[in-house]
Amino acid sequence: MIPSIRPSLRELYCARLREFYRQPARVFWVYGFPMIMALVLGLAFQNRPPESAAVVVAEGPGSESIVAALSVPEAREGRAGRPGLRVTTRPFAEADRRLRTGREILVIEPRTDGGVVYHYDPTRAEANLARAAVDDVLQRAQGRVDVFEPKDALVQEPGSRYIDFLIPGLIGLNTMGGGLWGIGFFLVNMRIGKLLKRFAATPMPRQDFLLALLGSRLTFLLPDVTVLLLLGRLVFGMPIRGSLLTLAVVVVVGALAFAGIGLLVASRAETTETVSGLMNAVMIPMWLLSGVFFSSERYPAAMQPLIQALPLTQLTSGLRAVILEGVGLESLVPHLLILSAWAIGTFWVALRIFRWS
Repeated sequence: MIPSIRPSLRELYCARLREFYRQPARVFWVYGFPMIMALVLGLAFQNRPPESAAVVVAEGPGSESIVAALSVPEAREGRAGRPGLRVTTRPFAEADRRLRTGREILVIEPRTDGGVVYHYDPTRAEANLARAAVDDVLQRAQGRVDVFEPKDALVQEPGSRYIDFLIPGLIGLNTMGGGLWGIGFFLVNMRIGKLLKRFAATPMPRQDFLLALLGSRLTFLLPDVTVLLLLGRLVFGMPIRGSLLTLAVVVVVGALAFAGIGLLVASRAETTETVSGLMNAVMIPMWLLSGVFFSSERYPAAMQPLIQALPLTQLTSGLRAVILEGVGLESLVPHLLILSAWAIGTFWVALRIFRWS
């Protein structure tokens, strides 16, 4: 026999649903904004040939021959692994000023002995690529002969593109935002309006109130995840290699972790300014460190233990493992354990210190 849901829990849950869909602004920010972000970033980073690199030759003796060498069709079109080149000339002082202010990536200064000096910032990837392409062209123009002709085996497969990396990150980001803003901000607003105190004075079991919040949060999350997955699959051809059931488990455990954090943040806050500051203090480090928009492996090894302990890192890593690699639940145990620890720990602390008035 299926146990019946208590009327108080059912009514509280339905009230949360009605409150949400009756506010179009909330619907847009929960469902519309992530879809627009994914579309814009997907279009910006869709697969396409590398853009040509704009380089500057400093005017002076020998600059004409360098410009001529860099203007042949092979240099303009590029080779495999090398961008095409667009060449302009400027006085060295002007070109150097533009380089130092980020408006140029590579300045080529002719030397009196026939060589060149490359001026560029080695920390910029596009500058390194442009330098390699220019040097390749100039060395060939001076008579260099390659020992062998390499062959290229190009790999262009869904799953390796930026949009495939981004969609799971956006799902994780929305899960975090929904848990913190959807629960934390809502509770503080109710406390400010004296509604929590009134609820506490009713015969309603207090756990029903919190369960209704959690249930509504999971309900809102389902179409959110579905919309982003369909967008990635139908518009950008993103593969979904893992089980949808496994994906659902990862999302639900992640949602519980962030719901617990949202409850903890709102457990004592009495103003919207306080809870907004606390939520930003929680979210901004994870925005930056947890690998939503770029891999968290870019950070130094000394930071990795802290980064891997963050719930958003584990959620996005788990989502990418399921969606892009097709792993099963057995491979996700470390991710799920860390997320579960966050969920249990924050709920336990929040329920002990939660203030209704």
